[in-house]
Amino acid sequence: MFAPALGPTVAGVIIQYLSWHYIFWLSLPFLIIGLLVGLKYVENVTEVTKIRIDPRSVILSTLGLGGIVFGFSHAGEGSVGWTSLVVKTSIIFGLVAIVLFILRQNLMKQPRVFMYPIYTVGVILVVMCMMIFMSTMIILPMYLQNQNGLGLSTLVAGLMLLPGSALNGILSPRMGSWYDKYGPKWLVIPGIVIMAVMLWLFSSISTASTLTLIVVLHIGLMIGSAMVLMPAQTNGLNQLPSELYPHGTAVMSTVQQVAGAIGTAVSISILTSGSEHYLQGSAAPTQPTDLAKAMTFGSHNVFMFTMIIALVGLVAAFFIRRARVNQVEKPSTN
Repeated sequence: MFAPALGPTVAGVIIQYLSWHYIFWLSLPFLIIGLLVGLKYVENVTEVTKIRIDPRSVILSTLGLGGIVFGFSHAGEGSVGWTSLVVKTSIIFGLVAIVLFILRQNLMKQPRVFMYPIYTVGVILVVMCMMIFMSTMIILPMYLQNQNGLGLSTLVAGLMLLPGSALNGILSPRMGSWYDKYGPKWLVIPGIVIMAVMLWLFSSISTASTLTLIVVLHIGLMIGSAMVLMPAQTNGLNQLPSELYPHGTAVMSTVQQVAGAIGTAVSISILTSGSEHYLQGSAAPTQPTDLAKAMTFGSHNVFMFTMIIALVGLVAAFFIRRARVNQVEKPSTN
């Protein structure tokens, strides 16, 4: 959790003094080291079983998730938008494939982790948290660096995000002991409230806002995120019987990636459409002052969108209750 905190800062240094291409070259040695360490030290601690992979399910899930993510990502491009035939076709195609995948899974004797209500609540909270996290991590640096925003350098923007991201990484392990002591509700609910408040305050920042204010708001947002993400994941997986851990982990990891991709694409689209809408009603749409106001207006819309997501997550958080490790609980039939 701490490693991603260094990402924006390191990337800012690289882009400031080298080129963005070096980000990938400098990542390569770490990937090789990780591969070698994994081959030598990672041992299998579970019983190896031979399972039959259903090719149709693999194809349908790939086409479904791939189509949805591609459609949302393509819509986020400023020159495309949601009215594009490619975007609409891709999303509809992906949704149809996902529906067929679900229907096929229901006809097969497959473990169904979503039959466990506490796990389902955990997944909803993880999706909410990832959408907010990825949305702010893409929009905030854009606002900080854009000439119509604060116009900061990539290095300064990365340094501004470092305190909050680093604190998020430091607090995440601590949340484990607090989870054991207080349970999920006393972490998740206050955490979502903190996130919602920070996002609401973010929706009022402007080019006149001080850098200190933005850093403090980002720190608060990252503290709230740490209070939600790890406890929600842990509590959700704790309800599953041990034989479903691999399935539950796989599902939660997948929805995190999909939620992050969709959140990023939607946020970019909201930013672009909000800026364009403001300039359409402007008397001087080419003037730097109005361009800055348009960028600020679009950013405000994104932060309001993420605040709404947080409020939806707050409603889901009231249904969370503590699950015991290795608890074999019959799924709810309600």
